[in-house]
Amino acid sequence: MELLTQSLDLIVQAIGTTLLIVIVSGIGSIVLGVAVGIARIGPIPVLRLGAFGYTQFFLNVPLLVVLVFAVFGLPYIGIIFDLTLTAIIVLIVYEAAYIAETVRSGINTISPGQVEAARALGLSFPQTLRTLVIPQALAAVTQPIGNVMIALLMNSSFVAIFGVVEITAQTRKLNEMLAQPILLYTGAGLVYMFMALLIGAGAAALEKKLVFQR
Repeated sequence: MELLTQSLDLIVQAIGTTLLIVIVSGIGSIVLGVAVGIARIGPIPVLRLGAFGYTQFFLNVPLLVVLVFAVFGLPYIGIIFDLTLTAIIVLIVYEAAYIAETVRSGINTISPGQVEAARALGLSFPQTLRTLVIPQALAAVTQPIGNVMIALLMNSSFVAIFGVVEITAQTRKLNEMLAQPILLYTGAGLVYMFMALLIGAGAAALEKKLVFQR
């Protein structure tokens, strides 16, 4: 127990690394996912096809496979990043596919009459997206996006396999020293659960605010 207390700074650093990965990956995946979701319903056939292929690929390929390719495959073609940065990029690209499908489902909840009315008023396609479609779509799928962010949090534990010292990796290292798997992994699970509850609560609060504004 004394060794565990002495390792608190390492535990805090590991939690900080997880938060960094989740926050940056979350923001990045939402931005990219919204762009891909818009491309899925846009008027340009090439972009629609590309967005469809992108989402279908990442929806049907395990995250671990993508991580293995990025960590071990990219260096062969001369692309080398820090492990943490590599993990963030992979999570952004991977989770953006789920965000894109979520956003597309939100867009489908908007009645065609509203879009036709916007066109009748002389709004261009980008203006219709910016002022009508995207705000309503995001408001409709706030909670599902929150669920994707919770999945992102859980998926961030995969990066421990490749040497990124986040919560899971640090827990494993401590267990090798202390041989207290029940105590340590229960504690790690509680930390993940607390983070997930915060994300869920934040998404619920944002959803209520957006619905009220609508």
